[in-house]
Amino acid sequence: MKRRFPQVAALATGLNLLAIGAIAQDAAGAQDSASTNKVKPKSPKDDPDAIGDRDVCNGINFYGLNTEIAMGKQMAQVVQRDSRILDDPIVTEYVNRTVQNLVRSSDVKIPVSVQVVDGDEINAFTLPGGFIFVNTGLLLAANSEAEFAGALAHEVAHVACRHVTRQVTNGDLTRIGATVASIVLGGWAGYAARQGAGVALPIQYYRFSQKYEADADFYGLQYMYKAGYDPSELVGFFERIESMERNKPGTLGKFFSTHPMTESRIRKSQEEIDKDLNDRPEYVVNTSEFNDVKARLAAMHDRRMVDAIDSTRPVLQRRPGTNGPVDSGDDATKSKSDSDDRPTLKRRDGGGDN
Repeated sequence: MKRRFPQVAALATGLNLLAIGAIAQDAAGAQDSASTNKVKPKSPKDDPDAIGDRDVCNGINFYGLNTEIAMGKQMAQVVQRDSRILDDPIVTEYVNRTVQNLVRSSDVKIPVSVQVVDGDEINAFTLPGGFIFVNTGLLLAANSEAEFAGALAHEVAHVACRHVTRQVTNGDLTRIGATVASIVLGGWAGYAARQGAGVALPIQYYRFSQKYEADADFYGLQYMYKAGYDPSELVGFFERIESMERNKPGTLGKFFSTHPMTESRIRKSQEEIDKDLNDRPEYVVNTSEFNDVKARLAAMHDRRMVDAIDSTRPVLQRRPGTNGPVDSGDDATKSKSDSDDRPTLKRRDGGGDN
């Protein structure tokens, strides 16, 4: 007959329950610990993977997108009229394609138009509504496509953040008190007349605040990274530009004069790369196409320099009746008087044949 031990069975059951409870508690503790140690998710602003699904245009803006585009179109026409737009399809197509690649990797929500200005100044600027102008001097100053793309990404970021119209809005807000005083003193008619006299935006609206320039640096690095370029190349470009300005102040264009390449700006860009832009196994640094386009531009500039030197080269002309050397440039351009002014050979007295 099998004997039963109810007390032992009850004790074993209790021990099993305690063991199960301890295991569950350990598992819960491990889960809590993992949750505590888990990296805090990035905010959309800091996350390159959120590009295109976020709004980087936060803040008051008195201008709708349609108004901004119309405003930029009018300003672009003025720039085209007053600037020397490069008439070279190869260079223009390359610059436009590079910008559009960055636009596709950005938060821009409007079409972007790009034109190349034939100018030696290291410069690029953005008008309202997605109109970007790039100087040939900027391309010639870059040592790699990634450096050039980084400078362009900075301008694309200005478009994405709608910095021009936001800065105009901020200026309008600061002038509200002055506007009210103007209306009180001169009436609505006088105020309207004064507003109508200033069609173009004041130049200060193109000199972005340090905050807007910092935002353009911040988002521009993300855009070039998203497009596949090495973001550290832009930091290297910043450092070289800073050295150029330090050695020869005033040689740079408005692209850099509005917000100098300070050590703080360079440091912040590097910090963003280290914090938010994870290393990739491969980056685009340079391409043969960039080298070809840059060489093409350099050859165009060299030809213009040679032409300028030739057009100012001194021309030596001989007086009638003299026997000095003649250097009057191209034979096809000689005047008739120069051609007829040939030396006359005379025989010495007594030197003839008998």
